[in-house]
Amino acid sequence: MPPKVWTGAISFGLVSVPIAVLGATEDHSVRLRRIHTADNGRVRNRYWCEIEDREISYGEIGQGYEMAGGRMIPLTDEELRQPPLPTARAIELVGFLPTADIDPIRIGPAYYLQPQGSVAAKPYVLLRQALQRASKVAVAHYAWHGRERLGLLRVRGDVIALHGLLWPDEIRDPAAVVPPSVQLDEDEVNEAMALIEAMTRDDLAGPEFTDRYTEALHAVIEAKQENRQLPQVPEPTARPGQLVDLMAALQQSVDKARAARGETGDAVPQETPAAQTKMAAARKTARKAPARAASSRNGSRGAPAR
Repeated sequence: MPPKVWTGAISFGLVSVPIAVLGATEDHSVRLRRIHTADNGRVRNRYWCEIEDREISYGEIGQGYEMAGGRMIPLTDEELRQPPLPTARAIELVGFLPTADIDPIRIGPAYYLQPQGSVAAKPYVLLRQALQRASKVAVAHYAWHGRERLGLLRVRGDVIALHGLLWPDEIRDPAAVVPPSVQLDEDEVNEAMALIEAMTRDDLAGPEFTDRYTEALHAVIEAKQENRQLPQVPEPTARPGQLVDLMAALQQSVDKARAARGETGDAVPQETPAAQTKMAAARKTARKAPARAASSRNGSRGAPAR
């Protein structure tokens, strides 16, 4: 079980649910040390006091706020953990809304909320089932690490998960990165939709959803440890920025995606809504054509001879 990172309570109206917060994710990144390249010696940080002009230990280090003019206001760990806020020891629910209304760009790290004691189990399960039946998530205030934060509570399996949420003013305006105006052919859009359909899957399980960078870095480390030749970097299948025939690239991508799913070349692809509309219009035109031809022939037979 992961260690507790915070303890407090969920404040739900007049209901209080004692909980502990535990990390919901793990980091499997390869940990590297900083070294002196000349002899592989480890490089260590030194903590230096500017007033006493001497090295100090990590245990002597605290935190402070620098005022104008350089005056430092010291703050203890206890003062930072217990700010004068109602959310200092509570996750205060302030509203509920559908999950689709939350912009994913605002969602941060995830934690699991664990009820503390048998008394907390009933209100915890009550909140969980109410969120499930309402198909909503809860938005909350809570204070961690010297600041009040915005959070999102949602149901995951049989537990309640907490996600950090960025404040609205922490999201940058995307207008600066909007691409220039371009002309798209309807066939290109339909082919892109066909590619999306061919690459649609039911879950995110499978060998393509593994951390290939970490695996490759482990392979490099093992090769150097055993004095073997380093693994070769594979050639990219496509070079970034290379000019290509967009339509041909889309069609080849669709064929490749269908082949990866085991579909044969003769398989009938799923038609997109736009393609279905286009085909229906073509069939309607085809039905009208024979009628117009027959009307033309009848008219020519009934015309008086000159």
